[in-house]
Amino acid sequence: MHDVWFRFYAQLNDFLPASRRGCRIVHHLRGVTSAKDAIEGLGVPHPEVDVILVDGIPEDFECRLHGGEHVSVFPAFRTTDVAGIRRVGADAPRPVRFALSAHLGKLAALLRLAGFDAVMTTDAADVANLAARDARIVLTRDVELLKRNIVRHGYWVRHSDPEWQFVEALERFDLLGDMDPFARCLRCNVPVVPVEADAVSDRLLPRTRAEFRHFHRCPECDRIYWAGSHYSRLRDVLDRARDRTTMS
Repeated sequence: MHDVWFRFYAQLNDFLPASRRGCRIVHHLRGVTSAKDAIEGLGVPHPEVDVILVDGIPEDFECRLHGGEHVSVFPAFRTTDVAGIRRVGADAPRPVRFALSAHLGKLAALLRLAGFDAVMTTDAADVANLAARDARIVLTRDVELLKRNIVRHGYWVRHSDPEWQFVEALERFDLLGDMDPFARCLRCNVPVVPVEADAVSDRLLPRTRAEFRHFHRCPECDRIYWAGSHYSRLRDVLDRARDRTTMS
């Protein structure tokens, strides 16, 4: 067995037991191991990692560890310029699109409310496959899902409250400037299209017909949207998220 010393920085410590956070820890290797396998063996999924230093030198995930090395592992930098430093991470493709685990249904709805393409499925393999096929970012509370090799971009959602989960996503992927509220169907994820009031008047209550003239329709489920009483409530949700982000 050969020892390698690791130090994980900032939010990467979220994946470690309390006794291993914020300090140098020793990891016992059974033979030569890649940096990726060693890092994930300690509990940190590869999509959360941005920079790896082995004995002070930037390396990639395939760097072979033989024993005796000192490894520093960093998350994505949002306020520090790392231009010129070799990274194992990559900026998320734009426009940003998401694939979410089924247990994040409320977060998916909030992302759609803000105008982001957010698909959701109950099967972890389907989430990973959708992300790989469509260059989507995986959002999940399942750490093991993020360790799948085909997942290129992903984030482990820390909070349990959906509104704070939404704030996390906005901050992590710098999305405030990309928001396009009320542009998608909350149910189907499909962009809604304008529709003439006369074309949907037979589907509306008399008061709605009298008070509103601007409507949108989902081409997928045929749901009709307008700026009714729910509009102010949903707008408040978006405004709270903007206020809560450190970038606002």
